[in-house]
Amino acid sequence: MTTVITAELSAGMELTLEEQAGVRTLVERLGRTAPGLVDDAAWQAQARAASCQLPPRLLAALRSYRSDPGLDGTLTIVNLPITADPLPPTPNVPDSVERAATAPASVAMLLGQQLGEVIAYRDEKHGALVQNVVPVPKLASSQSNGGSVPLELHTENAFHPNRPDYVGLLCLRGAQEDRVGTRVAAVRRALPLLDEVDRTILHEARFITAAPPSFVSADRSEPHPVLRGCVDDPDICVDFHATSALDAAAARALSQLREALTEVECELVLQPGDMVFVDNRLVVHGRIAFWPRYDGTDRWLHRIFVHLDNRRSRPRRADNGAVLV
Repeated sequence: MTTVITAELSAGMELTLEEQAGVRTLVERLGRTAPGLVDDAAWQAQARAASCQLPPRLLAALRSYRSDPGLDGTLTIVNLPITADPLPPTPNVPDSVERAATAPASVAMLLGQQLGEVIAYRDEKHGALVQNVVPVPKLASSQSNGGSVPLELHTENAFHPNRPDYVGLLCLRGAQEDRVGTRVAAVRRALPLLDEVDRTILHEARFITAAPPSFVSADRSEPHPVLRGCVDDPDICVDFHATSALDAAAARALSQLREALTEVECELVLQPGDMVFVDNRLVVHGRIAFWPRYDGTDRWLHRIFVHLDNRRSRPRRADNGAVLV
């Protein structure tokens, strides 16, 4: 049975008012930093330096999570300086992004840059580092961040050889009536539910994954394993909407994995000022169905991607920048 939890009950920390004020001071400074664009390399350098001045307890939580994300693979920070009053209406157009150094975008960048390097993909949302996760009318029935139908559990950009190590979701505006849960399921919890035969198959290159609809010019992966690395503590790479098995035994193992992950999944309900990081190597995530109004008051999240080691993706990053091509 799926467990519904609030951010306060998930693994993480709640900022004190003093800590919140410390983050706000850094955010206000970045708001005055030229050119005021989060995609600008000079602004990013200033944000990277400012991130080292985050409150010590927050820095310790981020560093501990980076070292070992625990059984559930998530970290939630509560009470970040995000308020609903000055927010504009929730966007509802495709490929919505935030390029200006607004307070929420700056918060996302400050925290993300303490985990690693914030990156993006040229073929997704025009390569913007801070992306909006909002319901879009023309995408309502799609398996995408703009949809409102149930979003299948997936590794972010599972088809890509340089997928993110972490996905960060910052809540700017919560749902008005529905408790819109972000589904999370950790392979560390699901692994004991799989038998040895299925585990062995899942470690073999017997699966292919198609690119998500948000990528404009990508196709699909080469054959790959769904589990890789240490057999007792593997990484996971799967998208249950886009990953296909190459034979019947692999299809059965994939189905068993989906059942195991569904058995251990939780729904994390984010409120304004909550930011959750998902370890994309250990956790698949999705979303329950909801019913948007498209009136400017719908749920609004900022999303960022983080790499631990930018050297691995250097051949795909033009001019050693943050965007993968």
